[in-house]
Amino acid sequence: MTPGNCAAAFSAQMAGEENFKEELRSQDASRNLNQHEAAGHPHSWSLEMLLRRLRAVHTKQNDKFANLLDAVGEFGTFQQRLVALTFIPSIMSAFFMFADHFVFTAQKPYCNTSWILAVGPHLSEAEQLNLTIPQAPNGSFLTCLMYLPVPWNLDSIIQFGLNDTDTCQDGWIYPDAKKRSLTNEFDLVCGMETKKDTAQIMFMAGLLIGSLIFGLITDKMGRYPAILLSLLGLIIFGFGTAFVNSFHLYLFFRFGISQSVVGYAISSISLATEWLVGEHRAHAIILEHCFFAVGAMLLTGIAYSLPHWRLLFLVGGILAIPLISYIWILPESPRWLMMKGKVKEAKQVLCYAASVNKKTIPSNLLDELQLPRKKVTRASVLDFCKNRQLCKVTLVMSCVWFTVSYTYFTLSLRMRELGVSVHFRHVVPSIMEVPARLCCIFLLQQIGRKWSLAVTLLQAIIWCLLLLFLPEELKSMTILVLTLGKFSLAATVTVFFLYTAELLPTVLRATGVGLVSLASAAGAILSLTIISQTPSLLPIFLCCVLAIVAFSLSLLLPETRDQPLSESLGHSSQMRNKVKDMKTEETSSDDMSEEAAKNVILNAQILRLDPYPVSNPALKQFNKEEANSQAP
Repeated sequence: MTPGNCAAAFSAQMAGEENFKEELRSQDASRNLNQHEAAGHPHSWSLEMLLRRLRAVHTKQNDKFANLLDAVGEFGTFQQRLVALTFIPSIMSAFFMFADHFVFTAQKPYCNTSWILAVGPHLSEAEQLNLTIPQAPNGSFLTCLMYLPVPWNLDSIIQFGLNDTDTCQDGWIYPDAKKRSLTNEFDLVCGMETKKDTAQIMFMAGLLIGSLIFGLITDKMGRYPAILLSLLGLIIFGFGTAFVNSFHLYLFFRFGISQSVVGYAISSISLATEWLVGEHRAHAIILEHCFFAVGAMLLTGIAYSLPHWRLLFLVGGILAIPLISYIWILPESPRWLMMKGKVKEAKQVLCYAASVNKKTIPSNLLDELQLPRKKVTRASVLDFCKNRQLCKVTLVMSCVWFTVSYTYFTLSLRMRELGVSVHFRHVVPSIMEVPARLCCIFLLQQIGRKWSLAVTLLQAIIWCLLLLFLPEELKSMTILVLTLGKFSLAATVTVFFLYTAELLPTVLRATGVGLVSLASAAGAILSLTIISQTPSLLPIFLCCVLAIVAFSLSLLLPETRDQPLSESLGHSSQMRNKVKDMKTEETSSDDMSEEAAKNVILNAQILRLDPYPVSNPALKQFNKEEANSQAP
């Protein structure tokens, strides 16, 4: 560096020092204006916020990856592109997940009695039905019975009529059908209606099995291959559903789609959690869930306009084909690479991210990335039983997720029982889910993960209790309360995903998310089973009981806001102890003033400007002047 450059750098450094001192003086002046109030309230809200910021700075300095991501750029072009890449798969996941609701359009069938056309080829459709289909006492045609054929001519049939009835022999016709659906494609009528619920149960079974399989794959093989595998499944099974020739084959393809949907949810949230820090992580997951709601709205519009159910899956498959490009543009998680001992690959990924953000990572930070004492961090599903903290977190979150899933599907099925159209059941809740999820940004910033989850669960409890006492005559009010209940549960799901990912260590993060997602699928299956076999109030009553239990258990979980991610099981225990120590220090600091807290935070922020302050003479001089000014 030339002398001129040195002088310029020194001048800039001194100018920065003067600006910093001026900022400190202005903050001291502001503090003096409120000195009397602060003295009357030693535990004021501002002091609490300062202490929280202090904990955030302290924990961030202890997190090597947080420091590295600072150098890479906390939310630069690379991270923005990564978040944007989650949007299209989220839309397609919602598209394929809820497609079942639009392909089982209700149709009124009649037995196929085309045999009479052999003796009366010029009969109209109404005359054919009148001669060959029995009628109910109110004059309507029976849908599942027909008159048996007889070897008579048309005049004899008209004169004497037909008497012997039987179930439909040659299939059904659907004279009033305006669209081609699975109902009239595979004749899911007259005792076969239960196959509609079979399709939903099969989908939930796929979610259940896929949660476990993709959780293990994501932790063993990596986030990148798991995402690619799930996207490939969406394309193959989604596009292939349009060409099935039997209902059983349709069930098989839906089973494959459900595994792909849950696989993408698990692997994408793991990748986003490990690449982003602080509030950027929360915002990214919230946006991803908002686009999931957009996918449900897109599905409703497309399904309404298409005349054939096969076209719906063709359009979805075509829209999913561009996801193949993720092979070349999706990165792997550097945290996962480090946990697997792949230090070189982790450095390469971080350097590439820095280059996209037009940043340079200091060599000393990269040198800190070294192999742990054990070359590869080993963990297995058994650790969820052996590790007490991990077991507690998993059991509590599984209970919460089971409750949320059971309640959400129960409210949806209750809305269907009230005769609400399928398009209304999807469009209105999906529109309301977007602001519900966006409200989570405010909640997470103000009260943290733990209390945000508690608040949203409390709202769900209130709506479920209202449903118990609303009379059946108030149908419009019931539908409104059901919609508001789904509004609260949508926010709960968003907070829950973020909270779960932050609670679990990197080495078992995806497996843990998979286990709690397994509980979600179990809750959905239970809802489908109970609501079809029990009175309408019992499932709602169970929603209230389960929600109260989940609310109580959620209070046992630790807060994760402003805390570094746990990398391994041992690191998880260490960080938990550090959090306890910091809370103890906070409760015992009754004599700590706002000025002291501010000074500690400001000094910590200065240290962030130069991770090796020994070489910073301006900082030494500033600390010396501060010590002299505070001396009596």
